[in-house]
Amino acid sequence: MDITFEHIFRLGNVVFENNLYRQIHYPEMLTRYDSNFIEFKKIPTLSEFKSAEGYLRSFHLKHGQNHVKFYFPENEKPIVELIDYLNHSGYNIGFLELYTIQPNQFPIVQENPDIEIYPVTDKNLETFLKYQYQQDLEYGSEFANQKQQLHKRNFENPNILQLLATYKGKPAGSVDIIITKDTAEIDGLVVDENFQKKGIGSRLQKFAMEQFFNKTIILVADGEDTPRDMYRKQNYQYHGFKYHVNKVCIPESN
Repeated sequence: MDITFEHIFRLGNVVFENNLYRQIHYPEMLTRYDSNFIEFKKIPTLSEFKSAEGYLRSFHLKHGQNHVKFYFPENEKPIVELIDYLNHSGYNIGFLELYTIQPNQFPIVQENPDIEIYPVTDKNLETFLKYQYQQDLEYGSEFANQKQQLHKRNFENPNILQLLATYKGKPAGSVDIIITKDTAEIDGLVVDENFQKKGIGSRLQKFAMEQFFNKTIILVADGEDTPRDMYRKQNYQYHGFKYHVNKVCIPESN
């Protein structure tokens, strides 16, 4: 099975589309950059980008959003002229990397009785939500509050399995597993900074491997963060990259 970024779960609705790009919008969570953006179908010229930029900025302003975000086609890098414009315009430029693994290829994980992994149920949902709220506060209270509603919607979604990890009984990590017919996507893997380097992330992944042993496991990593090095050591296979840019727009003064 040839896995591409098209297999990655995308939270949001297509609200506009033309030959150059499609626009994704998610009114339930306007502060979530990865649900409110423009995705180019081909690398735009500088003029085409500026036109799309103006459109998205205007659209977001009408909805009280102060950011713009753009994704570029898979395995294509923006042209030099466009990169120069993005750098001079204050954009953050990054790229994602796509990885897959067959569950039987995941390395052996050393057992640690201090670590427990639990699927989220009615009994531990409140504990899970409180843990997530503390993690999401890093991005502001508005984001954290909106994310609480998203976690609740995910809990009701039969195609999403939420996992909570504890260390000596205290919430320490979590992940969402997005399930399709052929794949299980590891999404939002988070380990509390107070419990890192104890093997919690590996245990969460191992639980997913055991639960979905007959599916291809997929995940997306930030191309500039260190977890990608861990994934390579864990036998994940690299499948490609995707550039993205975003910036927070300062409101214009009257």
